[in-house]
Amino acid sequence: MKKDVEQNEQMSWWRNAKFGMFVHWGLYSIPAGMWNGERVPGAGEWIMYKEQIPVDEYEELANRFNPVEFDAKEWVSLAEDAGMKYIVITAKHHDGFCMYQSDHTEYNIVDATPFDRDPMAELADACSGSEVRLGFYYSQTLDWHHPDGAGNDWDYDAEDKNFSEYFDGYVKPQVRELLNKYDPVSLMWFDIGTPSPEQARELRDVVRKENPETIINGRIDPPWDSGICDYESMGDNEIPDEKVEGDWQTPATMNDTWGYESYDHNWKSTGDLIHKLVEIASKGGNYLLNVGPTKEGWIPQPSVRRLKEMGEWLEKYGEGVYGTEPGPFVERAFGRSTRDDDKIYLHVQAWPSDGKLEVENLDEDIENAYLLNDPKNSLDFNVKDSELVIDVPETAPDSRDTVIALEVCDSA
Repeated sequence: MKKDVEQNEQMSWWRNAKFGMFVHWGLYSIPAGMWNGERVPGAGEWIMYKEQIPVDEYEELANRFNPVEFDAKEWVSLAEDAGMKYIVITAKHHDGFCMYQSDHTEYNIVDATPFDRDPMAELADACSGSEVRLGFYYSQTLDWHHPDGAGNDWDYDAEDKNFSEYFDGYVKPQVRELLNKYDPVSLMWFDIGTPSPEQARELRDVVRKENPETIINGRIDPPWDSGICDYESMGDNEIPDEKVEGDWQTPATMNDTWGYESYDHNWKSTGDLIHKLVEIASKGGNYLLNVGPTKEGWIPQPSVRRLKEMGEWLEKYGEGVYGTEPGPFVERAFGRSTRDDDKIYLHVQAWPSDGKLEVENLDEDIENAYLLNDPKNSLDFNVKDSELVIDVPETAPDSRDTVIALEVCDSA
């Protein structure tokens, strides 16, 4: 019971947050999806693997990495404007390049590039002056730069690799380093899975020892219910069909890539992103939405615009998202539902043309209904044959998703 209480306290902020920013940024932002003048299909951050670029050749990118336009305060301010409550950024991705100053390798942004600054330290400072929490993505298994890391068999013979030595002598020390150097770290986001459950538990124990409050994501050791992690990580851009029990999160892209690609303009609309946020919240999850900054340190303008538009929507309707649980139904013809204590939130995405919103089989006693963006004016409603009918304006206040709050009678 004590463990459950501690778990609930630890996860409280995350459960309430619902919406976070994922950031994939590294040397791969320089080629931006192109190599030797050709487009490389797939996600931009996998370009080293896709093209099997030799380590010596890929390392040369560090000499050109000078993101002088990076501004940690602007990034955190954008997250705030978007209504995001936490940031998770790639401290080390699969290419092995460290986006922070590490004492365990010179292959890092401070020691190996002309930039000579630690963006993780600057982000930590910016987050400390805001309500946005900071988390780190760390690739604990794949490392195409390290001779003993997994994944690179074009430079290194797999039979010569000693993963245990890499794990014990490099991964664990770097995780300790991140947790202590940038304290507090609210979340550690591991990827791909750890080769053995024993190693996953060892890595969890490192995190728990250094910072017991740090949340650990599900990809440290799938399946998530192994007891090693704190919440389930869905597949990339995966949203489950039904409500999911327990804590879970969907990591997602705004276009088709995580790391920046110059030619990827397949942007999802703001309305689509709002719908995905609401769908995930209605099923009990969190939405971790990615941005892929450029080699200069800019977050692409299409991402900025969509995030700010989502923030404007959340400014009006965020009560129906933050801190909520799944509502009495996952999906109806008009939209979805969430709830918080004595309120049910109807997310109306298909506005009724006749001014009558019909909610079938709602087994609750309703005492008040109002538009969330206009709480002082109640909406007329009646119940007929187990169906709630609400009189609504002819035109939707927001065609993407208008939220109606229903106050439930106190059964006591």
